[in-house]
Amino acid sequence: MRGTIRTLRVVQWAMMGSILVYAVVGEVVGFRARAADPSLSYVFTTVGVAIVGVVFVVRRTLVLRSAENLASHPDDVLTLNHWKSGYIATYALCEALAVFGLILRFMGFKFEQCLPFYVGGFVLLFFFGPREPVGA
Repeated sequence: MRGTIRTLRVVQWAMMGSILVYAVVGEVVGFRARAADPSLSYVFTTVGVAIVGVVFVVRRTLVLRSAENLASHPDDVLTLNHWKSGYIATYALCEALAVFGLILRFMGFKFEQCLPFYVGGFVLLFFFGPREPVGA
């Protein structure tokens, strides 16, 4: 269990660092003054909100249910793998949210329009850190 938590923390911090890299790369490489289609912003925002909803669903269905089972049966390898997969899926979805910001930046949107995607992905990653399951 401790090794799995340590691995998940490394993945979490690496992904949080990559979001910061996305913001920097978006500013250095993606800065091109061109007209951006505002309807794309609406599409990406809608999909981003849907991703946030999916993050909470994945967390509830995979992470929290597996954590309940792990609290009573800590040696169950299958449940531990579901728990770990839930965290990794959550992190991947948070990362996708930040990638939307980078894509928008490359399409010509201003940094201020991309910032909510970067911040959203970073904050969700930060707050959904792995926690050891405890019995009730």
